[in-house]
Order: sequence, then C-alpha cells, then structure tokens
Amino acid sequence: MTGTSPIPVLDLGGLLLVSIQGELADSAAAALRTDVTAAVARTGSRGLIIDISSLEIVDSFLARVLAEVALASRLLAARTVLVGMRPAVAITLVELGLTLEGMTTARTVTDAAAGFGVVIVETDAAKQGGT
Repeated sequence: MTGTSPIPVLDLGGLLLVSIQGELADSAAAALRTDVTAAVARTGSRGLIIDISSLEIVDSFLARVLAEVALASRLLAARTVLVGMRPAVAITLVELGLTLEGMTTARTVTDAAAGFGVVIVETDAAKQGGT
C-alpha cells in the first residue's frame, strides 16, 4: 500500500491490484494516479489491474485519470487491465468519446490475472463465505 490516496494499491507479487470501491473526489483520483504510478515504478510490476466493478458511473475526469495511469504504467513497462465495467459505464464512456487509451479490459480480476499467466484459485473458506 502507498500513502496519499484513500485507495490501497496492493502488490500481488508482480501484479498490482487497485479496487475502487466508491465514487472518488477529483483530488482522491489525482492522488490515486500518483500512488499507482509510484507503485509501478517502485515494484517493477509487469501488470496493473484496476477494478471498477463497484462504480455506477465514471465521469470524464476519472476516465482521464485512468487513461493517464495506463499510459504512465506502459512507459514503466507495465500493462494495465480495467475490470468490472458496468454496461452503463461503457455506454457513458462511448457517448463522451472517451476511449481509455493504453489499457485493455477484462470481465473479472480472475480473467485479468489469467491474461498475465496468473491463476487465482478460490479457497474452500472463500467458497463458503467464511474465514
């Protein structure tokens, strides 16, 4: 994890995971951009997975921040995959003409990880919803 953003950047050993769990103020989105870029540089990560499955809407500022994160990560030799996009978000991005250059998409974190050759196995405790 890093320091200035309220969103944790998790290092999964070669992959970074960012899960945005709610709407972000512009200042928090900008801090996230800084934190994620620093984490990619610090860890030498080959991939970045950004989970937006909890977001009902992505405004133009957040879309621009996500695209900037992807472009900066690519310059640092990491590929970015955006996961969990809701249909309404996709439609809004198309209507706004926002293409999210520099990143690919996947349906789930598991699918994105598989694209990096990482297999996520669900444990028995997770299947049962327990600890």
